[in-house]
Amino acid sequence: MRLKDLCLGLALITLGAQAHAAEGAALAKAQGIPYPAVIAHRGASHDAPESTAPAYQLARDLGADYLELDLQRSRDGVLVVVHDDDLRRTSDVAERFPERQASPVSAFTLAELKSLDAGSWFNRAYPERARAAFAGLRILTLDEVLDIAEANPARTPGLYIETKVPAQFPGIEQDLHKALDQRGWLDRPGRVVLQSFDRDSLALLHKAMPQVPKVLLLWLGKDHVEPAPGPSFADSGAADKAAFYARQQPKDRAEFERWLDHARAAGAIGTGPSAALAGGGEQSYADLVQPWMNRMSHDKGLLVHVYTVDEPVDFKRVSEAGVDGIFTNRTGALLRFHGRPVVKDEATLLGENGW
Repeated sequence: MRLKDLCLGLALITLGAQAHAAEGAALAKAQGIPYPAVIAHRGASHDAPESTAPAYQLARDLGADYLELDLQRSRDGVLVVVHDDDLRRTSDVAERFPERQASPVSAFTLAELKSLDAGSWFNRAYPERARAAFAGLRILTLDEVLDIAEANPARTPGLYIETKVPAQFPGIEQDLHKALDQRGWLDRPGRVVLQSFDRDSLALLHKAMPQVPKVLLLWLGKDHVEPAPGPSFADSGAADKAAFYARQQPKDRAEFERWLDHARAAGAIGTGPSAALAGGGEQSYADLVQPWMNRMSHDKGLLVHVYTVDEPVDFKRVSEAGVDGIFTNRTGALLRFHGRPVVKDEATLLGENGW
């Protein structure tokens, strides 16, 4: 290939990428959503225990656009912020309630949930980031996360809320609407974004809050985007789950498009697809943010917010592929990648908040 032709090809690629970014920016602006969006996955959960006060305070003070949270309901009807279906990974439930340690979150009253230590596990898992003040942290309610989001007038993030295992919590969509409305959080477009892997829940959220942007989370697998034919991970004999998932592809383009149409039918303005990460790891899944996928999403008027990306090499790749926002555990790292000001470092901010 002649140098002139190569330069022309690179210029066309650059122009195409710029046009692609402009499309995403316009879609985001129409919904009142920042572009590119920095979404603090369970708070700044690299630096503090996920879904706890220090994680959300840190993400807020660093300048995240959104605090992301998973919503469940206690046995006595209170909306609480917990990711897993049960409490074993992120609390001392095995010591406090050994007979009930495998029970779902919904089996516990708020008082029982508040009796758990939701921070010490982090100190054991990540001794290099441990802090004595993390021991004894409590599970938060939705209202407490709202309090955190509102507490720094200079940096007030939005909320990005997932209905978690919604079939276990009939009516949670209406409960969420009532809670947000009472606190005045439905006052402007884009302040709250709602998300779910469950199309039925997304449709119920749309019925309850038609004015609030919604995102259908995408996954490659059973009852989600159908993969190309081949053995499951369990049957494949592969040892590296991340490498296995990185090789997986949708059955065909029509299958991926079908799920974009599902998103639109449920009232979504965007999708939340998974990504394959350069370094693998437990957050690395099928690559559902390939450039053609993002172009197809934009052509259908859908934003793309990818989960969950923490390293600069992956920030760069998914951004160049055309995503419009990133879920990350490392809020500060993503802000720095985008050239956005981070006034103080993570350790300083944690200390200023008493952690």
